Amino acid sequence: MTLLLLGALLAVLIYVPSIWVRHVMNRYSEEREDLPGTGGELARHLIERFELEGIGVEETDPMRDHFDPNDRMVRLSPENFNGKSITAVAVAAHEVGHAIQFHRQEKIFELRKRYLPQALALNRAGIAIMWCLPVVGLVLRSPFAIGAIVVLSLLLQLGGAFTYLIILPEEWDASFNKALPILRRGEYIDKHELPKARRVLRAAALTYFASALANVLNIARWLLVLRR
Repeated sequence: MTLLLLGALLAVLIYVPSIWVRHVMNRYSEEREDLPGTGGELARHLIERFELEGIGVEETDPMRDHFDPNDRMVRLSPENFNGKSITAVAVAAHEVGHAIQFHRQEKIFELRKRYLPQALALNRAGIAIMWCLPVVGLVLRSPFAIGAIVVLSLLLQLGGAFTYLIILPEEWDASFNKALPILRRGEYIDKHELPKARRVLRAAALTYFASALANVLNIARWLLVLRR
């Protein structure tokens, strides 16, 4: 019973950042007619303003806002691409912040370029190995070999979780060294709205951190499954 309570408490603590990120994004996603444009329009305007040649803007899947350096594209989810809200404006500014990092060839942008593919690869490899465990168990029939495979899978997933954390400085820079100074000018939102935009920018910066914690919970779930 105690282990179950501790496990439930751990799950709650791990999910709090993800819940908080979604809560902040939803809280300030209300349509505002007083805003001068949508998130997509703001992104295009900022790209022109900062002369980010070769970089475009397009709509992507829900909750998939990101800047793709390979395609040189700022991608915004439908609600942010078409929406006129504090969330849409702040997220658009955040993603353009990444485009500015890329265009200026700032060293901090190398964090995501170098470590995000590694994080994704490590996590996917760990999960793939775990799903292959039943077949491997039938073939090898060796507790030691099975245990080694389990440890390898968990280490890969844990490595993926920690790799996400390395990207945090880049996300923080995009929010507070790039996007926030842009929004402080008062051209896109009123200055009294800045505290709301700041909360959205903080949530955008912590998205990868929330993903890292979700990976840790995934590892804990695998451990519970294996105990059975």
